[in-house]
Amino acid sequence: MKNDQNNDTKEKSKQIYEFLRYVIVFFAIFVLCNFLLTKYLIVKCSVSGISMQPTFENQEKVIADRNSELKRNEVVILKAPDERNSFYIKRIIGLPGDTITAKDNKIYVNGKKINQDFLKPGFKLTDNEDGFYGTKYSYTENFSIRSLAKTKEYKSIYSSAQLKKMKKTNEVPKGSYFVMGDHRSVSKDSRYIGAIPRNKIQGVVKYRYWPLNRIRAY
Repeated sequence: MKNDQNNDTKEKSKQIYEFLRYVIVFFAIFVLCNFLLTKYLIVKCSVSGISMQPTFENQEKVIADRNSELKRNEVVILKAPDERNSFYIKRIIGLPGDTITAKDNKIYVNGKKINQDFLKPGFKLTDNEDGFYGTKYSYTENFSIRSLAKTKEYKSIYSSAQLKKMKKTNEVPKGSYFVMGDHRSVSKDSRYIGAIPRNKIQGVVKYRYWPLNRIRAY
């Protein structure tokens, strides 16, 4: 009888050990896969702020593809150049070497007006944030790369040689992307923080997975 009890105890201990071993192995594989997935394939990010309204709202969650080609009008996740350990979500407007001019809420890239259908909902919405009253979300100030190169913000970012070239050519600097928020009237974007170097762009937004009633693929 005693031997039977000992055998039962050993068998139960063995089963518990095997169960714990499987749990640990499964957890380790899950952690490793998640690490590899987020390091090399995707970026998971929570939208912070209102600069992409009404396309993306504060606290919505998105997934971006690290390996997608960067194209005009794509929404991207980027490392904030002016805030440590922060990320921004913006839309690509200009590619490296593009000329950019904005006038009367229209943007001309390489001399041609670009389609901005994503701004249409914003023209129906009016700002009521502190410091931003009465303007439409989609209101875009008149500017060009040439005029931005004369601002104090750009003078604090770029060298004299770079500023001189931008004033002469009106082009987005080589290897960089001009990005803007869809909530144009309040967005802190390339008009103020400069064009974004390629290595600062983490990925192209492909899915919004939260909240559930706004799930969408892009």
